[in-house]
Amino acid sequence: MKAILALADGRIFEGKSFGAPGEATGEVVFNTAMSGYQEVLTDPSYKGQMVTMTYPQIGNTGINPEDIESRGLFLSGFIVKEYLDCHSNWRATMSLASYLMENGVVGIQGIDTRALTRHLRDKGAQNGIISTTDLDHASLTAKARAVPSMSGLDLASGVSCTSPYHWTEGAWNLVNGYPQVDPAALKYKVIAYDFGIKYNILRCLIDAGCDVTVVPASFSADEALALNPDGIFLSNGPGDPEPLVTVQAEIRKFIGKKPIFGICLGHQLLGLALGGKTVKLPFGNHGSNLPVMDMSTRKVEITSQNHGFAVDLDSLGESACLGHENLNDQTVEGICHSSLPIFSVQHHPEASPGPHDSHYLFGRFVEMMEKYKGQ
Repeated sequence: MKAILALADGRIFEGKSFGAPGEATGEVVFNTAMSGYQEVLTDPSYKGQMVTMTYPQIGNTGINPEDIESRGLFLSGFIVKEYLDCHSNWRATMSLASYLMENGVVGIQGIDTRALTRHLRDKGAQNGIISTTDLDHASLTAKARAVPSMSGLDLASGVSCTSPYHWTEGAWNLVNGYPQVDPAALKYKVIAYDFGIKYNILRCLIDAGCDVTVVPASFSADEALALNPDGIFLSNGPGDPEPLVTVQAEIRKFIGKKPIFGICLGHQLLGLALGGKTVKLPFGNHGSNLPVMDMSTRKVEITSQNHGFAVDLDSLGESACLGHENLNDQTVEGICHSSLPIFSVQHHPEASPGPHDSHYLFGRFVEMMEKYKGQ
């Protein structure tokens, strides 16, 4: 079935459908990861976006139930150069195309993803539409231009859980798969705010010794403090952090009371809660091969990233300092409070997909909670 991708600036790409039929709109971004497309598909941070994979062949490992990173697919569309329907993976239970169709996600293949990526790098991420029904170029371009900008959109509320739950699953191993961990064996009680949280973040917290209760984005600070946690975790998520003014106000209530660790959107929300500002990046950073420097050790780690906004360090004044720096574009990759047990990172230390260079950050959070308990 023929499919067309139209960008808001009028650029047209013609290809073939390999997912659900119909139309989908969203901000078109590109991901430079060479593997892990299943984890990319199930990352809630892609809500409202259509993802272009720069690696040319996608689908060869199929889909398996163990590598899912959330309760579903939240992205609007999937864009690849060449889809491989014949998958080979001892854990696979279905093809990628079947997975997209089952979840109602539109996919397009057979287009020049290198040309699309270069266009987005030159012109910036922009809205687009994929359609298998309307094949008129002018009509599609008009629809793409009518899609709301990502700036100003609160998308986190739409992907957050609706009620608190207890997480007990540890990291995967070859013998037991995902083990269930006895909460009695875990030392630190952590409240994890779900703005679009990935499962592997929760597993990493468990492996670091944290007894984790996941709560919705709307959960008040008073409710959280009533549970007497040792630390507060702020998760990743989609969209613009600035519209989440209620969440920012609740985060401020934790400052000075509990250690705080934020990742991605949680990092941006923490920056805003500390009085800073965020900016929209031209095309964002999406991939699992991005270099970052830990400013406290001067060590460089290769990281997994997925974000379109960044914290403006100068806007924070003296309340926080630079904790990590992106070595590609020199954007803020992490902040640390100048005097309180608070830090955050823009990248994803849990990886999945990606390298494990940044796993130490979960240990840093635990050390912070241990020190704070002794005060």
